[in-house]
Amino acid sequence: MLDVSSEDITEGNLTQAMLLLAVPLVAQGFVRVAEQVIDLFWLGRLSGDAVAGVGLAMPVYAVVVALVFFAPMVGTQVVVSQRVGGGDSEGARRAAFNGVLVAVSVAALFGVAGYVAAEPAIAWLASMDPTTGGGVQLRDTAAAYLRVLLLGLSLAAVSDVIENVYIAHGDSKTSLYMNALSVAVIVVLDPLLIFGIGPFPRLEVQGAALATVAGWAAGLALGAGLLVSHRRPGLFSWPTARLHAGDVRELLEVGVPTAAQQLARQTARFAMVVVVFFAGGAAGIAAYYVGARVATVAFVPAISFQQAVQSVVGQNLGADRPERADRATWTATGLAVAVLAVLGAVQWFVPGGIIAVLAPELSGQAAAFAVDYLTILAYGYPAIGAAYLLEAGFNGARRTRVSFVASLLQFYAVRLPIAVAGAFALGFGVHAVFWAVTVSNVVMAVGLAAYYRHSVSDGMLRRAVDAATAD
Repeated sequence: MLDVSSEDITEGNLTQAMLLLAVPLVAQGFVRVAEQVIDLFWLGRLSGDAVAGVGLAMPVYAVVVALVFFAPMVGTQVVVSQRVGGGDSEGARRAAFNGVLVAVSVAALFGVAGYVAAEPAIAWLASMDPTTGGGVQLRDTAAAYLRVLLLGLSLAAVSDVIENVYIAHGDSKTSLYMNALSVAVIVVLDPLLIFGIGPFPRLEVQGAALATVAGWAAGLALGAGLLVSHRRPGLFSWPTARLHAGDVRELLEVGVPTAAQQLARQTARFAMVVVVFFAGGAAGIAAYYVGARVATVAFVPAISFQQAVQSVVGQNLGADRPERADRATWTATGLAVAVLAVLGAVQWFVPGGIIAVLAPELSGQAAAFAVDYLTILAYGYPAIGAAYLLEAGFNGARRTRVSFVASLLQFYAVRLPIAVAGAFALGFGVHAVFWAVTVSNVVMAVGLAAYYRHSVSDGMLRRAVDAATAD
């Protein structure tokens, strides 16, 4: 029912094809939301210190993810989708294999380096907390969680590349199945390993990280098994499973700007955590972590929808149909804005209820900050949807540098200056950080919309067709 062929994407009802491709991905996005929230759900029942410790670890981990995941993941998806749209099946299979090679190599390198650097990085960040002076318990909690995740980094990186290979071919269901299995494993193992239920040891935050890595391994095993078993014909063949320097160069040319974009985002978020620490201490960082986890209900499905639209745009450009690529971008943007406006309204009305369900051990100033942050975040949810889907239009046209530059401006010209000036110069404290996030999301969406319209008028999509169909 949800199968989408290349002909559907390039010749059939565009909105229907896009939605059919997107439904499993958006469902997958909500599965990923569950993955993000599960740890908070259980750690929020362990202690407020556990929530703060994991909140301290996450910006460091996010920087490593930006360095590792996005270049092979996005580069592989765009190159494979354009080759599929152009009828180059052998080239698509070869590019997919080279994307996996790049992911394994980069993840192994940064995983080892990150494991070594995790403890000093956490100690440096924790030392900035004015309320605890970098307490030992906070440091140890964060470092224990981070190191386990870094050891499993290669599993997650390769799994994401394989997911995007399926998506590039119009098969988003397998990606959903991979994520659903991963989350199912985490759901089962999290309470067992965190609290030491039955024969399992009580590992607390380290147990949460181990459950996550086990989930990654399960999802990867399913995706890779289907890929090589020929139950998904046309996506993999052993004769094309060879290193090809041209393919590596091409996917990196497409993917590296996206990785740079994510690195810019995550280093800015890292800096935001520093500002939160100075402005609000451990209570501020706990609230910031809760807000970031809850906000996955907006940006993770938006990213999933972005993946679908990138494939639709890429295939239509490969098939010399730029007008359909343009229509796909605007239609998807409108849908994302409408859906996230509804989600934002729900969050605005019940922020306290959300905190009570997810982190009941959070109390006092931390709980008050968290309620305020959820309320402020809700205003910017429609803008999050618009920004990600407009980026999909640029990315599918190989203009990934636009998204990179937009992110630099969003974080370094808008978000960080507002946060720093508001928190310290104007005396608004940690609330200035919360508002900086929402304001920067709105500015990003409006700016991308204006520039996308200008770029299409200036011939961006026609140039992308020429590049995709060149011999």
